[in-house]
Parts: sequence; structure tokens; C-alpha cells
Amino acid sequence: MTDAIDQPARCGFCAIIGAPNAGKSTLVNQLTGSKVSIVSHKVQTTRARIRAIAMDGNAQMVLVDTPGIFKPKRTLDRAMVENAWGGAGEADAVVLLVDGRAGLTEEVQKIIDHLKAIGAKALLVINKIDLMKREALLEAAAAFNAAFAFEQIFMVSALSGSGLADLKRAIAARMPEGPWLYPEDQVADVQLRFMAAEMTREKIYERLHDELPYSSTVETEGWEERKDGSVKIDQVIYVERDSQKKIVLGKGGQTIKAIGQLARTEMEKYFERKVHLFLFVKVRENWAEDKERLRMMGLEV
Repeated sequence: MTDAIDQPARCGFCAIIGAPNAGKSTLVNQLTGSKVSIVSHKVQTTRARIRAIAMDGNAQMVLVDTPGIFKPKRTLDRAMVENAWGGAGEADAVVLLVDGRAGLTEEVQKIIDHLKAIGAKALLVINKIDLMKREALLEAAAAFNAAFAFEQIFMVSALSGSGLADLKRAIAARMPEGPWLYPEDQVADVQLRFMAAEMTREKIYERLHDELPYSSTVETEGWEERKDGSVKIDQVIYVERDSQKKIVLGKGGQTIKAIGQLARTEMEKYFERKVHLFLFVKVRENWAEDKERLRMMGLEV
């Protein structure tokens, strides 16, 4: 067996695509061993392409966590879908992640049809197998296998990490020879301001998943490094209507206070430093149709 030291360095891009809520962000976080993408049971949580860095031996894999591919309605939706396919088109490897319980849905079939149309190769990853009976799993695998000539099929639980070691090795083997693009200990190509905003957005979804639809976004407007090593972060939560602002604030400001505490705890754990977080809520009608704002969020319009 050849020692890893004697093997040439490999580095490339792997796009993780799939329908909303297939578990893409959870998979990326597991492969990198760090939280680089927000996770929510609400669909369409990932808006911009997030690049995460995973290592396997001498291979560095830049994992592109793309927004879920769905039928777009708003400008925001169209930008998200275009970003997803853009990530797949630029990749050295493509992973189609599916929720095994749902099987071959119309959404997944459309993604497969597009893969065929652009002549792409792909690995299939059937997720959430821990929630499935063996018979149902085999039936789902057969249906996917008949729908597309996947290079390989993996059955995993992104949540528990089961089956991911083999998947990671398969992705690594598809990376072309070449120098690493990032330091070995770096886990994400994401600005700290954006990461902090994503953490707050995740806590909003967790707290207000029933009351607040996809009408909120978070922007980090201030980042002040303090002499004691702590950081002061000012963020604005944008909503589309006054009624939504009241929901985010809560009675006597209790809801936004709770969101702030949860987000601050998450940031301190991630940034490994004390964080002073200040949240503000503003109404900006139709922000999801504002192309300039979408570009600022990292979406290509």
C-alpha cells in the first residue's frame, strides 16, 4: 500500500445538489467536521453557494453546498436555482443527495433530466437510511438506478455520519492532481460577517418556523474588533411587513432577545471568542426582488 506522503496532492470541487430538505447542509457539515452551513427543517435554507473544505489523505475537496433545486417563483428563487446549477457545472465531481424516504419524486426526476441534458456524471447519495426499512431502501435504490447511470450509489445517514467514510473516499478519488487551494485547517471559504449572519438566520428559523415565512434575511452591518479580544457585531434583520417585524420582536422584545442569545452562544462557540451581539429589525418591502441586495448576499442574478 502506497504511503499517503508519497501520493501527489489532489484538489478539486464537488457540488452537492438535490431537492430542498434532502440534507445537503448536514452532509457538508459532517464531511468537514465543522459547522459551515446552516441547518433547518425549513426547506430552501441555503441561499448562496457555500464552499466548505474537507480533507481525505492528500486530497483536498472544496464542497459546494448549493441551494435546493426547486421551481422558482421570485427573483430570489430564480437566483438560488441558477446558483445551484452553476455550482454543479463548475465541479470536478457532482453528488446528488436524495431523501430515501421520499423516493424518486418529480423534483428529483427533473434534476436527473437536467443532469442527462448537460451530460454530467454524478454520484448518488441516498440519505436518511436510518429512518427506512431495508425493503423500502432497496426499492428506492432500484428506482434511482433505473432512472440514471450513476457512477456509484451510497446509502448514508448524514445526521449520524453512517456511510460517509466511503463517500468521502470516493469524492477524494475524483479530485484532479494539483496543489491545495486552502490551508489544511481551514474549513470554509466564507467571510466571517456572512457566517455570523447565517447563524442568526438559523436561530430565527428555529424560533419562528411556523409564524415567519421566507420573508426575512440578516445582514451584518458592523464588526468591531475590541482590545480585549472580543468582537462587537451589529446585525439587521430585514422583513417585508410591519406584522413580521412584530413577530420577530415578540412581546416586550422577548423573541428577539432569545434569538440574540442563541445566536451569540453559537458565534462564541464557532469564533472561539466573546461576542457582543446587537440585533435590529427593519422593514424593507420586497427585498427578495431586489437584485442588488441579492448580489450582496452572494447570489448571481
